Amino acid sequence: MAKAAIMARDEQSIGGKMKQFPARTKGFFSDVRNEMRKVTFPTRKEVQATTTVVIITVFLFAFYFWVLDVGIARLVNWVLNRAQ
Repeated sequence: MAKAAIMARDEQSIGGKMKQFPARTKGFFSDVRNEMRKVTFPTRKEVQATTTVVIITVFLFAFYFWVLDVGIARLVNWVLNRAQ
């Protein structure tokens, strides 16, 4: 029991962490390599399709906010003109 407590305390110390650094770094890069093998990149056709959707959506939102802005501006002008 005492040996386990000492080992646990050593692993938490700076020296223990320095000793574990190479193994932890190797494990990290191994995990990165394994995850990168799972990555799939989109095809040119998929990129074009999603880009088209994004551009259309941006224009629709721009039109919506333009209509909203014009409407609010006219409402504010109407209220200010009525107040005079």
